[in-house]
Amino acid sequence: MGIIYHEQSGEFHLFNEEISYIIKILDNGQLGHLYYGKRLSDRESFGHLLEGGLRSLAAYVFEDDYFLSLQHTRQEYPSYGTTDFRHPAYEIRAENGSRITSFQYESHEIYLGKGKPDGLPATYVENIEEAVTLDITLQDPVLKVRLVLSYTIFSSLPAIARCARFLNEGNGIIALTRALSASIDLPDYDFEMVRLAGAWSRERHVKSSRIEQGVQSVHSLRGASSAEFNPFIALKRLNTDEHTGEVYGFSLVYSGNFLAQVEVDTHHMTRVSLGIHPDQFEWTLAPGESFQTPEAVMVYSCKGLNGMSQTYHRLYRTRLARGYWRDRVRPILINNWEATSFDFNEESILAIARTASSLGIELFVLDDGWFGSRNDDRSGLGDWFVNRDKLPGGIKGLADRIAALGMRFGLWFEPEMVNKDSELYRTHPDWIIATPDRPSSPSRNQYVLDMSRSEVVDYLFDRMSAILREAAISYVKWDMNRYITECYSAAHSKADQGTIFHRYILGVYKLYDKLTSTFPHVLFESCSSGGARFDPGMLYYAPQTWTSDNTDAIERLKIQYGTSYVYPLSSMGAHVSEVPNQQVGRVTPLETRANVAYFGAFGYELDLNELTEEEREIIRLQVAFVKGNRTLIQQGDFYRLLDPFQGQETAWCVVSADQDEALAGFYQALNMANRPWRRLKLAGLAEGKRYCVNSDKTRIHYGDELMSAGLVIDNRELSASGGDFASMLIYLSEV
Repeated sequence: MGIIYHEQSGEFHLFNEEISYIIKILDNGQLGHLYYGKRLSDRESFGHLLEGGLRSLAAYVFEDDYFLSLQHTRQEYPSYGTTDFRHPAYEIRAENGSRITSFQYESHEIYLGKGKPDGLPATYVENIEEAVTLDITLQDPVLKVRLVLSYTIFSSLPAIARCARFLNEGNGIIALTRALSASIDLPDYDFEMVRLAGAWSRERHVKSSRIEQGVQSVHSLRGASSAEFNPFIALKRLNTDEHTGEVYGFSLVYSGNFLAQVEVDTHHMTRVSLGIHPDQFEWTLAPGESFQTPEAVMVYSCKGLNGMSQTYHRLYRTRLARGYWRDRVRPILINNWEATSFDFNEESILAIARTASSLGIELFVLDDGWFGSRNDDRSGLGDWFVNRDKLPGGIKGLADRIAALGMRFGLWFEPEMVNKDSELYRTHPDWIIATPDRPSSPSRNQYVLDMSRSEVVDYLFDRMSAILREAAISYVKWDMNRYITECYSAAHSKADQGTIFHRYILGVYKLYDKLTSTFPHVLFESCSSGGARFDPGMLYYAPQTWTSDNTDAIERLKIQYGTSYVYPLSSMGAHVSEVPNQQVGRVTPLETRANVAYFGAFGYELDLNELTEEEREIIRLQVAFVKGNRTLIQQGDFYRLLDPFQGQETAWCVVSADQDEALAGFYQALNMANRPWRRLKLAGLAEGKRYCVNSDKTRIHYGDELMSAGLVIDNRELSASGGDFASMLIYLSEV
């Protein structure tokens, strides 16, 4: 691993064992991009990779020199208007109204380790040998603004983290109207663009389409990363599949409005851009002020989509998630929401908890309805004081009684929201995001607190920390159930209204940071109407996220499959819920519900006391199974095997780092008559090792056979487990 600067050619070569990334200082002082992909042997110059020459209608940087036209040059962090007509990475409006800039190379620094963007989540290293960083400083000689582009390459992963920082060192005020985190120009357009799209209850479905000349993008302007699109795209070669072929991944460590864009020009060059969405964004910098973009993480894989995903999994699980719970297995929980909704009291909660304890469940989570006048979704939100009518002993009394059952206790909050029918709103009506003289649009009967205001963040910290100090609370479910409309802050000037969406997210991060620092042993789970803010920014503070409000096992196959493109299993909250399912009305076998939910942070969402004795015994066995296998599931290498978007069958497996054991899941949505024989080919095993299948000493196979020939799926065994919505697990252990 290293970064080499070739002074004579003005080139930077970032490389490790798997990848190379090459930057060149162009003749006009700007930065050109030469190469990103599989590792190249280093040489003094890669300048032959810089294309240029005369083209009709092109404008050129130098007179009488028809080589350098930025319109046809691959660049690192491009601007608009000085011979490049494509979408830029940034835009600055000067005091005179001009938006023309020219950032030219000034200096650079190469150092071991990695810095951290101020006030923002980001990947990190635990010792400086894990990464090396290049900071390139450029300056616009007219505006006297400096731009620092940071690149960190990790030693053991084919990943590069990027960000940008603007510093106004001039005498005038400037306005950033666009400040993306990363841009890269690729030399051709023979790609399909992969994105994760959907809506509430069908988040992160995999979509793929061939890119063409013009602009293709995904985005959010909702104030959150959103259920509709995830802040991630990938470009894969047309012949790339799960395990072979080239793919480039682009992931943004951010939780607010974002843009992920692919632009193909008239000569088939592809520009990928990623960062804060420029619409509704304008950030003013007075002399001496600076602006930091979020971090973008780029991954290159020549081992297919699964190779890309495993890189993101390892990086995000071990060097983005942090703290006490990062490397620990997650407790098996039960949440009362689907069992009780708002209608509960202390005794009804304890009745569920007693049964849960008897089945070996480790954590009870009290959901919405424990505070203020919260008996429905129309009132009480924002009043974080216990409702003594429901809980006479308070949160502490309930937590103590739960602890006496041998279980931990967790609690639901929705700190960013308020009902108008609440003491908080009556006291501080100006604390919501609302535009003067215009109506405010309700959503789920609630409104968004202005997290750009420090007094709002401080109030929420004081109330939440008082509750967390009072009782033995080991888990917090942090919900967020609506997007931002009428974005305006009464606390900021008219010139700063273009900053509110970003300041809001910075306020959320600040509250998370204060709480996780003060209560380092509390496990925080992010939830946003399910998966509407499942992004790397949240993962930095909350090592797991409620994957979706849709808990139907068959629907979850697609949701969890798509989520795994970027996010590790340890980050996916996955529970067994009641049937008929609340979202789709489907009745699936209890075994299948668990067989899907095992591949995540496992729990239950149902009333255990309404189950039969036989069903409770099944749950007791499921809990024991998770306890015996959660280290493998949450820390192993995950492989996608059969795609639910391509047919009625889904399969995946997780393999331990030492390849000594593996667990595969096979799922059949709908049964059919006289079904053909099927074989499931596994992945990730050691070819020469012998594996026992499901502890059956008569079924021993070498790893190469299991991966190349596969295991025959017994149709009778599968039909016995349910026919429609059937599933089976395959556990492999080295002999």
